[in-house]
Amino acid sequence: MKNLTLHTPEGVRDIYNSEYEQRLDALYNLRKCFKEAGYSPISTPTFEYFDTFSKEVGSCKSNEMFKFFDRDGNTLVLRPDITPSVARAAAMYFSDTDEAVKLSYEGNVFINYHSLQGRLKESTQAGCEFIGDSSVDADAEILTITVNALKKLGLKEFEIGVGHIDVVRGLIEAANLSDDQEEKLINLISNKNFFGAKELLQQAEVSKGLIDLFDITGKIMNSPKEWAPYLEKAKKYKKVYDALEYLTKLYELLNKNKVMDYISFELGMISEYKYYTGIIFTGYSYGVGEPLVKGGRYDSLLSHFGKEAPAIGFAITVDQLMLALRRQS
Repeated sequence: MKNLTLHTPEGVRDIYNSEYEQRLDALYNLRKCFKEAGYSPISTPTFEYFDTFSKEVGSCKSNEMFKFFDRDGNTLVLRPDITPSVARAAAMYFSDTDEAVKLSYEGNVFINYHSLQGRLKESTQAGCEFIGDSSVDADAEILTITVNALKKLGLKEFEIGVGHIDVVRGLIEAANLSDDQEEKLINLISNKNFFGAKELLQQAEVSKGLIDLFDITGKIMNSPKEWAPYLEKAKKYKKVYDALEYLTKLYELLNKNKVMDYISFELGMISEYKYYTGIIFTGYSYGVGEPLVKGGRYDSLLSHFGKEAPAIGFAITVDQLMLALRRQS
């Protein structure tokens, strides 16, 4: 029988010497960047009650969480995502204020991926949450901080794709599909199989005008000029039209903040996190397969914990960031 005492479980690893020193430096610089932007640090527990990350929250699949029990029989989980933890803490400690709350964090998250996926089951995240402001200015601030933080750490080659949850959601609602067809369509768009998506829509006898508008989900665009031809068609579908108009305002602010060199718009973007309600974004760098940053607006999440407040935030996966920096060098 294999002696396991000198080995780590699958999906976790030791980090030491210069690699660990570089990681500590990166976390220090991220912390400094977040503080300069006006975000106060918060630390939440490594494990919490299962309900904090339940299906209603929409953070992580139940079978991908590490679960265990306390002495009273309550189900606990190692946190798979820090955002719900910060939302819970904000609802608890800032319940009596209507002012905006800006929080930053760092910590490890744990997701029990299938072994064949070859992904780390423990990773380090650092990020910010802007709670209590529903404006497009708050969205622009979060995206600007994300870009500036990555640049400050020395990352040169990266791109953040920005979408809006209501583009795809509005199109699918307008298509009036069955539950089975809707699920298949979401999977096709998520996997960027736009030919398959078009074929499904044709088989469902969706109108040609709406199918033409679905073309927008396969586009990566750099400015509102590129989605302007779709706006006239989108006027029939308020949710889609409003989302495109919102992204136009966001572009203007991001352009003013001089960060558009690192941002594009992916209008077919879908997130596995169910709590997102507005813009969503994902960042990648050359030679790194996994996202190094994820974020978005989640205006309904805090209500799960008893506080009605809009919010937006992001998380940088430090493991992927360090890999990108090494490959860049």
